[in-house]
Amino acid sequence: MTSILSWIWIGSGLILILLVLLHSPKGDGMGGLAASGSSMFTSASSAEATLNKTTWIFLAIFLALAVILSAGWLI
Repeated sequence: MTSILSWIWIGSGLILILLVLLHSPKGDGMGGLAASGSSMFTSASSAEATLNKTTWIFLAIFLALAVILSAGWLI
């Protein structure tokens, strides 16, 4: 049982890394000064919201498994 949860923990960690890398950067630096503000209200915000929810779910799975595996509750 512990080895199965360990593999799920590793997989959720890898997926979490991928999801974090998929997020768009919040700051554009100096290039953001010349950008128009109308780009904030596109359908990309819906995709970003879904990506945020998915990231939070995988973070919860990763942290829960980290606590369960490190506490040794399954032994």
